[in-house]
Amino acid sequence: MSDETTAGGGAGEDGGRRVRVVLVDDHRMFRTGVQAEIGQTEETGVEVVGEADDVDQAVTVITATRPEVVLLDVHLPGGGGVEVLRRCAPLMGAAERPVRFLALSVSDAAEDVIGVIRGGARGYVTKNITGADLVDSIFRVQDGDAVFSPRLAGFVLDAFASTDAPPVDEDLDRLTQREREVLRLIARGYAYKEVAKQLYISVKTVESHVSAVLRKLQLSNRHELTRWATARRLV
Repeated sequence: MSDETTAGGGAGEDGGRRVRVVLVDDHRMFRTGVQAEIGQTEETGVEVVGEADDVDQAVTVITATRPEVVLLDVHLPGGGGVEVLRRCAPLMGAAERPVRFLALSVSDAAEDVIGVIRGGARGYVTKNITGADLVDSIFRVQDGDAVFSPRLAGFVLDAFASTDAPPVDEDLDRLTQREREVLRLIARGYAYKEVAKQLYISVKTVESHVSAVLRKLQLSNRHELTRWATARRLV
């Protein structure tokens, strides 16, 4: 086995690959599902060494465990995945045993993908990925590769190939990550109940987010919101 193959998590007694992973997601049931899917270490080579459900806890757990790879949700209480990346920048830049990040999110929006990649993540995959493909993506990120779900790679290529980056949208920047996610689904025509199911939140929470979005953007109703989002290519 080559040195490159055994880098990072190294090899176990059976000669297989090993990688230590931290799961960061604010939905406990989703973390449990991922753990069940990929955490059978003897079969997958993945050892889940920690979990976190918000930004502060994520930084604490990542700093304490120093995993090879962090599976990072984009939308988290306390500032989102981008804030985790910002606060963990010294670990990502470490000369020895750098911590690498792979975004794992329900969102397939271009601004979310580009935001975390600019923040330092090595890849971005959506939550409909299979367990086997997720394990493969984790090992590829451990090796320093960039990994994307096929549709999302185009966002990154377009963003970084462009010589004139798009201007900062001050209106959009007023919204939290969760508000942006609700905004996109509402603009796509989802009913409140459908948004709640998609994001694992209550209908009342959806209503609260929509009210906040309308207030911040100075819009009157969901029809104006849809036109606003469409004009910015958010849907």
